[in-house]
Parts: sequence; structure tokens; C-alpha cells
Amino acid sequence: MKKAWLIIGFSIVFAGYAFYPGPPMQETPEKAIAETLVAQIDSFASLVYDQFEPAVRRNGSERQLKQLFLDTRLAYKKLEWAAEYFNPTTARLINGAPVPEAEPVSEGGPGKFLVLPPQGLQLIEGLLYPRYDTSRKEELLKRLRQLQTDCEKYKIYFDNIDILNGQVFDAAKLEVFRTLTLGITGFDAPLSKNCMNEAATSMESLGIVLSHYSDDNDTGGVLSAFHAAAAYLRENTGFDAFNRAVFITAYGNALTFRLTRLERVLKIPVIRYNRLLNQDATTLFDKDAFNADAYAPGPGYFSSAEKIALGKKLFSDPILSGSRTRSCSSCHQPDKAFTDGLIRNTVIDHHDLLLRNTPTLLNAALQPAQFYDLRAVTLEDQVNDVLENPLEMQSSVAVAAERLWQDTAYRKLFSDAFPVKGRAAIDTFEVMNALGAYVRSLVMLNSRFDDYMRGDSSALDVQEVRGFNLFMGKARCGTCHYMPLFNGVLPPRYIRMETEVIGVPGSADNKTIDGDLGRFAIDSEAFLRHAFKTTTVRNAARTAPYMHNGVFGTLQQVMDFYNNGGGRGAGLKVDNQTLATDSLHLTSTETDALIAFIKSLDSR
Repeated sequence: MKKAWLIIGFSIVFAGYAFYPGPPMQETPEKAIAETLVAQIDSFASLVYDQFEPAVRRNGSERQLKQLFLDTRLAYKKLEWAAEYFNPTTARLINGAPVPEAEPVSEGGPGKFLVLPPQGLQLIEGLLYPRYDTSRKEELLKRLRQLQTDCEKYKIYFDNIDILNGQVFDAAKLEVFRTLTLGITGFDAPLSKNCMNEAATSMESLGIVLSHYSDDNDTGGVLSAFHAAAAYLRENTGFDAFNRAVFITAYGNALTFRLTRLERVLKIPVIRYNRLLNQDATTLFDKDAFNADAYAPGPGYFSSAEKIALGKKLFSDPILSGSRTRSCSSCHQPDKAFTDGLIRNTVIDHHDLLLRNTPTLLNAALQPAQFYDLRAVTLEDQVNDVLENPLEMQSSVAVAAERLWQDTAYRKLFSDAFPVKGRAAIDTFEVMNALGAYVRSLVMLNSRFDDYMRGDSSALDVQEVRGFNLFMGKARCGTCHYMPLFNGVLPPRYIRMETEVIGVPGSADNKTIDGDLGRFAIDSEAFLRHAFKTTTVRNAARTAPYMHNGVFGTLQQVMDFYNNGGGRGAGLKVDNQTLATDSLHLTSTETDALIAFIKSLDSR
């Protein structure tokens, strides 16, 4: 009997151990971050549903509605880092541009686009600023209801995904880059201009996220870097007066550098995928921050020393043209920053002018589409288009390949660049790819501006630094020409290249818009009439004349055009202009500073 009770006693003891919960298991960073995200999404939705929309229905004051709008944007900024990274499609619906967008689609063949109507916070901002028109109350309510619907997509998404540590670090770094390139320029808050408070909120939210990976002593200084960046933003909220040069060099660069270092110390697995901005870049200004092969369709297109050498030789050889009288370098001259200095070049073997000005090829590899109308997706497509154009080269890749095969020196160069067993011809792809490789070698992010951003404070003088701050602030240049590439490829994902309608005149003193329809000829949507690629400002001091038609001969003329509100500001009829039509109110001293800064962007 005693033995039986002993057995029962042991059973009770073991049962107790089996069901006793013990000390609580430590929550993983990914789980804690996911829970915070869901709570932030709930808070964002509640603000719209429980406060903002009811206030509009009750005919709240303009001041009250504007404050609720600012609060709503701040609530979004807390979760923006994850929203943009994990669900960019919904992010576009909630905080996309307030204009229609044409997205390329794979179905239906090349040149087919899906038009996405504007919606979200930026559109709502336009209903409240500069003044709230009560006659548009129903439209405002409609937009708020749509915002609630789109927010539900976030809730469903983040309730059903697993977040990885590598994704957290990648997304956090991209959000800092987004803040430096877009946030502090007023890109998504051009009317309310509450940019610095929004940026501070984003930095504070990231600080909370990264606190899950930092020890009590903040080894590596990541949390202190986020705190310092947010504090600087909170203390300097004036849009025009904000010193972006100081913020980027003293705070922004330190953030991404320390983030990258912490990721390496913790041995967080990096999730690799092909993109323009290298994942190993510690700042936007690292010498190898951007991958020139990123937009190549596949590894077979990637550059090599042999391909580049061959492409360079082909570039200056008139054998490629139909009449053997023109080479690529005839129009893209290396000593003129790969332009020709002409308003427009001539039709091959004629005196008639071509339709458009010759753009620079420097850093052309750092854009996902080519030509002013974005009709070519790759550099190889661009080569094919130019060779086959009867006005430019009046030839074809097939003709060029056949001619090149007859030259024994070229046979060897092609064999070195593209090793093929039993070669019996030169393939058309090889011609296009060799030239594409050479253009990819023309990535030059080595200006005095880059030196300054890499820590050499003596690289720019006071006027040039002021010009940069104007470029990124009051002059609004940075909301279309995105730093640090200063072209129209939207950071930090660098997937979409933007076009703008700015109302370029047919001549400097003309009151009629230029007749070139731009992208409209490729995609006949009314909002794309006279839309052109946002070209790079790098090397602009060396690539006059300006605009797609070469209408402006000097940077001062360009400054005056933008300062006065583009085509519509000059009285031209441009109903679909995307450039703001109001004056920038830049003084002559300020335009001089802007031009001085632009000159600092020359490659060396």
C-alpha cells in the first residue's frame, strides 16, 4: 500500500512539472515588432474612422480638420517603414502621388499600361490646403472612406505574414534613405510642409523597432543615433530654413552606417535580391552604392572588362551606321559629357534637325527606361532603336553584325567578350550588349558634391551648400530630381522612373507649348500629353542646351522657367501640368546659389 501511494506521489509531482508554465519564454524581436505594427495599423484606422471622418461630417472647423489630417499622417509615418517594404501596392493607395500614374503591365505586349487613379493622403491634403473648400465635403468623405478600406488591406496583410530579422534591417535602412531623399524635401507633404515632424516620427518609430536588437548599453550607438536624428528634426521644423546638408552628413549617414554595422555584428542573414541600391551600402554616397547592372535583364547581360573594351571601340566606329558616316560618339561626345552641345543634331546625311536634344549617357545605366519618352526598357533596346532609326543611324543590328564579322580584329574582340565554341558569326545580341556594357561603365558618381557627402566638408563652399539646401527645400527641385542620382527614378526602391508635364515652350520667347507629345505617343492617356522623363541634373552645367527640345541655352533660363511656374506660369495652355504653377519666389542670390550647387555635380 505504501508503495502504491509512493507511485501516486511521484505521478502528481511529474504532472505538476508538466503543467507548470515556468518562466515566460522571451518574445522574439520579429514577434514583438509584428504586434506593434498591428497595433499601429489599428491606431491609424481608428483615427480616420473614429475622429477624422466624424469631424468632417459634423462640419468641424478648418483648423480642426487640418490638425486631424496632420495627426493621421503622423500615424502613418510610424508604420511607413513596414508598409512601403512589405506591401508597396497598398502603400501607393494610402500615400501615393496625387496624380494618375501609368504602370507597365506584362499582358498585352510592350507599351501597354495600367492607369492608376490618384487616391490617399496626398490627395486629401489637396482638399484641405491651402484652404478647405466646404463645397468639397462629400469628396473629402469619399476619400476618407477609401482610406479606411485600404487600411483594412494592411490589417489583413500584417495579420498573416511572418517577418524576418533580415527584412526588418533592410526595411529600416530603406526608410532612412526614404526620409533623406523624399521625406525632408516635402515630396509627400508639399502643401502642409509638416515634413520634419513627420520625419522625426518615422525615426522615433524605427528607434523602437531597433531597440529589440540592441542591448542595454546601446552597443554600436544605433538607438542614440535615431534619438539624435529625431531630436534635430524636432528642434528644426522650419521647411525653408532646415539645413538638409547638416542633417544628412551629421545624422542621416550615421544612422545607416550604424544600422549596417549592427546587422553584421548580430550576423543577421541578409536577404539578397537584385536592385539598384546595393544592400551592402552603408550610406547613399558609398562609392559602390549603386549597381550598374541592376536593370540588365539577367546575368548574361552583365558587364565584363572585355565587353566594355569592345563596346568602347564600337561606340566610336561609324561602321554601325547605314552610310558608315556616323558613330554613337558623333552625337554623344565624351569631351562634352556624352552630349553634342547642339540644340538638336541633324538627320543622318541631311541638314534637317532631329526631333529631340541629345541627352547625356553619363549615369544612363542608373535608370530603368531610356529616351525622353521611356520607350526603351534596357540599354540594349536603346541601341537597337537608335541603329534602326532611319533618321539617326539608318541601319540595323543585323547589318552591323554582318559587317563586323568581316573584320578579323572584331572577330577576336567578340570572341574574347563572348566566348562561343565554333563561332561562325557575330550575334545581334552581342553587338547590343557590348554597347550596353560600355554605357554601364559610364556610371560616375564622383563629383565634389559626393566628396562632401562622404565627409570632406571642404569640397563645397558656403554658396554651394546653400544651393543644395534650396534644391532640396524651397526651390522644390528635389521632389522630382531625387538625391543622390538627381534623376526621376523614385527612391529608395528605384523601380519606377517618373515623367513630368512642365509645359516646355517651343522657343524661349514663345507662348505656345512645344508640339512634341512625349510619352503620350507611347501611351495615349490624356494626362501624359507632353510628359517627358525627369532627366538627371548631374553634369547639367556641361550639357547645355536644356529640355527635350534644347529650348533653353543657359541654366539661368531654366531657373527662370521653374521659378515662374513652368509653362502655365508663363501663360501657356497646359491643363495637365504636373509642375506646381505658383512662383517659387526665388531671389537672384538664391538662383545663383542653385546654379553653383548644380556645377558641383559635375563628374570627374
